[in-house]
Amino acid sequence: MTVEQNDGGVLLDWQQRVAAARMESDPQSVMDLIPYASFIGAQAKIEGQRLLYWLDKRKSNIGNPSLPAIHGGVIGGFLELSATIELVYKLDIADMPKVVDFSLDYLRPGRFKTIYARCEVLRQGNKLVNVTATAWQDDELKPIATARCHFLL
Repeated sequence: MTVEQNDGGVLLDWQQRVAAARMESDPQSVMDLIPYASFIGAQAKIEGQRLLYWLDKRKSNIGNPSLPAIHGGVIGGFLELSATIELVYKLDIADMPKVVDFSLDYLRPGRFKTIYARCEVLRQGNKLVNVTATAWQDDELKPIATARCHFLL
């Protein structure tokens, strides 16, 4: 758990920063707590009643320069990250959830342009949560990848 100091000199731990992000309706500040998010350029915002995640095109994320296409590992990491942020931001949980199982289906090439994603918590038990994440580029009805994630709370 990271501990930081804000401008007023008050120590804020991870849980307090997540709670503050919820109160301010700012999922990006939760995303910023995870260094990998800034490494790949992942971002989040509230759109309507749901969270929207996106990954702007970056040359460092290209896996196949001949198409060019985004690396499959970056797409998978982005979907796992999005599912994690969905849980942390929406559910009242104290600690970072742990991935138990992650299954990814690549449906179309992720071209060198912005990738969007939405997540849905399908089932929440006492210890396990099932989340789906879907990524697309031009048309939400034509996903480029889908993921099924199980997290331990």
